[in-house]
Amino acid sequence: MSDGQPRIAAPRIAALWFPDWPVQAAQIEDSSLTGAIIVVRHHHVEVCNRAARAAGVKRGMRLRQAQAICSEATVVEANEDRDGALFAVIASSLDDVASSVEVLRPGLVIVDAGAAERFHGAKAMEMLIDSVARQGVDTTVGVADEIATAIIAARDQETGHVVARGASKDYLSMQPVSVLSAETALGIPHELVQQFQQLGLRRLGDVANLPLRQVVNRFGPPGARVHDIVTARADRKVAPEEARSDLSVAVIPADPIARVDSAAFAARQLAAKLHEKLAAAGVVCLRLKIRAEFNRGQALERIWRTREALSEDATADRVRWQLDGWLTAARAEDAGAADAGAADGHPADDAESEGAGIIELSLEPMETSAPDFIGQLWGSGSSDEHVKRAISRVQSTLGTDKVLQPWAAGGRGVAERVDFVPYGDETPQKGDKLWPGQIPGPLPARRGGGPQHPASRIRLIDATAKDVVVTAEAVLSSMPYAIGWGKHRYKVVGWAGPWPVDTFWWQPQNAEDPENPRRVARLQLVGKAENESYERAWLLQWVAGQWRVEATYS
Repeated sequence: MSDGQPRIAAPRIAALWFPDWPVQAAQIEDSSLTGAIIVVRHHHVEVCNRAARAAGVKRGMRLRQAQAICSEATVVEANEDRDGALFAVIASSLDDVASSVEVLRPGLVIVDAGAAERFHGAKAMEMLIDSVARQGVDTTVGVADEIATAIIAARDQETGHVVARGASKDYLSMQPVSVLSAETALGIPHELVQQFQQLGLRRLGDVANLPLRQVVNRFGPPGARVHDIVTARADRKVAPEEARSDLSVAVIPADPIARVDSAAFAARQLAAKLHEKLAAAGVVCLRLKIRAEFNRGQALERIWRTREALSEDATADRVRWQLDGWLTAARAEDAGAADAGAADGHPADDAESEGAGIIELSLEPMETSAPDFIGQLWGSGSSDEHVKRAISRVQSTLGTDKVLQPWAAGGRGVAERVDFVPYGDETPQKGDKLWPGQIPGPLPARRGGGPQHPASRIRLIDATAKDVVVTAEAVLSSMPYAIGWGKHRYKVVGWAGPWPVDTFWWQPQNAEDPENPRRVARLQLVGKAENESYERAWLLQWVAGQWRVEATYS
């Protein structure tokens, strides 16, 4: 091994990725759909197929713009229920090849490849692909020692990639950082990936070379998750069993459930019952087993896993999707049997009443954790209802306008990019307005005291000890050499800018707001003190003939 340390043989994981699954699901539902296809949500492109991408359509693009680029494209509305229910049928087809199949989201499953290969031999992966190909869908397979690496490998090239045992770190080191946010199941925010790119970290190997402590200090838990992925840290197994208290819930209907609407009602009731039990135990569910027994003696089960804690609505959705898939497959089987019986001269008397139906439905949490493990009060693992109740109590005491929530507004500097509205009010739309003179990312982590704060004043000088100023042409008068901030002195090691801003030029000079001056210039600057081994970075603001610290980078 490259690190010289002995290792226990890691389990092999296979990830099956179904490219552009919402498009494939729409085509299964409507076989007449061909050519360029665009799936939209709220008038924006959510997913498009290869033909649409070849014409220039991209995810996130406005529908009007996409139609202007590719006028022949067929537009389909996004439908999560359709995607989930149809994928449940596809996932069921893998059960004949592998015993441990875990759905991460509609369009992505992971399989215990080692167990499948022990049973089926070297053809196990080929059998997995063939099982879904018979359903008329496209898939690619990635195989690796870790789940995250297998997911990335499945999206590599057009056919996926098999990472050699023990070679995950070398394979990942050459992958672009953009792969982290390309797959939602990895749970990495797109904004974090953008920050990596802005810092010059282009490949996963660049991130892996950073010390874990520095990554966590700068980027928090998401950064720690990224570091685990890029260093190929040992992951969990596929659908492992674990010791746990009995939190399962079950329902036995009076009559077999054979209709999708009846299944949806049962899913909602059982999800509510489950989350009452989870709340009483003080835990949240990360991985859920859905099990259904049919009136013909057949028992089916499926494990769903999410990166974030399952809410009651999310649980009900996944149960409904799964039951819809099972019942749809059962009806197709009944129809085939009825056709075969009619051909033999023995038609069924009442196929509907004697069709397959669910006689028992159960939900079992396979993996739980304390809510704080997922996130704090404002994190993804907290209960929205708990937060709303707490804030409502504060609002009732202080007034609704005294509890504010931030939202990302547009602006050129730092302060104006964060605005506040009363909690519960709808935040204004940010829009697509351009901001000439806008400070490029990454943005500073800490704001200064403001233009009028005396502690924010600094002096910027050149190599001859002359003051560096911003001229009427919006350029620096000379090269920055050092800065003086109170009793501290720093040598300039890098700078960018200035970015001039001249807003509200039609107003008289005496109408200027001292906290939001209309004529400013901003400068990003990096400095280092003689007695310090590390560098510091600031966002400086030139206003009223003086330099001030607008914000500090961490």
